[in-house]
Parts: sequence; structure tokens; C-alpha cells
Amino acid sequence: MDRFRMIFQYFQSNSESVMNGICGLLALASVKMYTCFDFSCPCLPQYNMAYGLGIMFVPPIALFLCGLILNRQSLVMLEEWRRPQGHRKKDLAVIRYMCSSIMQRAMVAPVVWIIVTLLDGKCLICAFSGSVDPEKFVGFANTSPVQVQQLLAKVPCKDDELMRNNTSRKAVSRYLRCWSQALGWSILLILIVAAFLARWLRPCFNQATLLQARHWSNYIDIEQKIFEETCCEHSRLFAHKCILHFFESMRQEIKLHSFSLPWEGEGAEGEEYLLRGITDQDQVNKLLKMWYYEKPPLDVSQV
Repeated sequence: MDRFRMIFQYFQSNSESVMNGICGLLALASVKMYTCFDFSCPCLPQYNMAYGLGIMFVPPIALFLCGLILNRQSLVMLEEWRRPQGHRKKDLAVIRYMCSSIMQRAMVAPVVWIIVTLLDGKCLICAFSGSVDPEKFVGFANTSPVQVQQLLAKVPCKDDELMRNNTSRKAVSRYLRCWSQALGWSILLILIVAAFLARWLRPCFNQATLLQARHWSNYIDIEQKIFEETCCEHSRLFAHKCILHFFESMRQEIKLHSFSLPWEGEGAEGEEYLLRGITDQDQVNKLLKMWYYEKPPLDVSQV
């Protein structure tokens, strides 16, 4: 039990490192899912583009949502943005910093999926094979426009009977794959340059504002965790006292059945202290309501 508690405390104290690890795992999972995915283009003019673009962009949306769900700070940021003003002002700079941090981590896996699909080229070939200009390829010279569209739609299907003897299928496929890989490498280069500039130009901006936003974003997260831990401890002690009072009120019935009555023991005074004088349901509800609507100011000198 102590080992699990230590692991839980580690996750709480190193939430940023844990989230970076989760983002890395999602990125690796996206690559693994794509390599294991059996891509089968329908090779029909009216469905190729929908299928190819769907495979390219629908899984990234799902991975992006998974990144938001797994990031605990996304819920903390929304609560901080939506909470009433109370006795503590809301700092928009802190909320923007948290939102930026959440988005950056959540976008890792979707971007990896899109880049992998572009470098592979199958999705773009399936989606845009029907949009290629047939005049650039000699194999479509003596066919009608309708047949050209059907042949172009079947370019991704190399085992199709109509395309086995067509000399332009490989040319169209190579043409689209080159565009797909060029686009993928361009996106990767742009992201690397953007990360380089963000890394090296950051010291040129106001570091004090950045440190303040980072500090108070960490504070909001830690404060929420400590409040939840304190509420759990208070709930456990409150439930313990209520159960003891229940058995105390049932003393006569328990004696008739020859059961031994549990007693509070020597730790009763400590439990009374930890309960902080909050001894009934209305007081607990009032406390939680005050915490939500009237956040106390960040001034420990008032304690």
C-alpha cells in the first residue's frame, strides 16, 4: 500500500513530467496504429477523397481529444476560467499559459499521425488520384472522360484488372507520392524551425511574466490536489465519527445480541481536531460552496 501511495505522490508532484511522458506514448501509439492499420482505398470516384482525407484527419482529432482528456490541467484550466471571481482575482495570463501548454502537448500525437501519413503517401494518393490532370500521362490519351475518372480512381488499387496493364498507374502513383512526401517533410521542417525559434527567442521576451504565469499555473494545480486530499481526509474522519455515533445509538440493541461495541479510542481528540469543527452536512455543504464562490485571497499573512 505504501508503494502505491509513493507512486501516486510521485505522479502528483511531477505532473508536468508525467504529461510529457503521456504525450510521447500517444505519439508512439499513433505511429504503431498507422503501421498496423490495413489501408484499403475503395477505388471509387465518389468515395476516394472522403476515405483518404478521413483516414488522414479523423484519427488526429481523436488523438487530440485523448490528449485533452488525459491532461489533468485541461480540467483545472476550465475550472479556473469559469469560476466566480470571489475574493481572488483571475489572471488571464495564467489561463493563457495553461491553455498554451495543454494545446502544445495535445497536438503532438495528431501532428505525428499526419506527418507519418504524408510520408507514407497512401492517403493522399487515394484522396487525390481523381484530381490529377490526365493530359500529363500518356496512358489516358485514347479514353473517354468517364473512363479516365474511373481509371484515375483505381490508381491506388494496383491489383485491379483495369490497372494491371496501364502504364500510367505507377507514374500517377509516384507523382502523388512525391507531392505527399514533399508536403510531409515541409511540415516537419516548419515545425522544427518554429520550435528552434521559440526555444532561442524566448530569452528575448519578458522572463518575469513567464515565470509568474508558470508559477501560478503550478500553484492552481497543486492547490486543487491538496484541497481534494484534505476533503478526502475530512470525509473519512466524518464517516468514522458518524458510524461510531450510529453504533453508540444502537447500544441497547447491540447488547441484546451480545456484540461488543466499538469505541473511539485514544485518537478521538485528534480526529475532532482534524474535523475543524465541521460536524454536520449543512456545514460541509456551506464550506464547499464558500470554496467555490469565494476563493480566499493568496495571502498567508492572514492565517
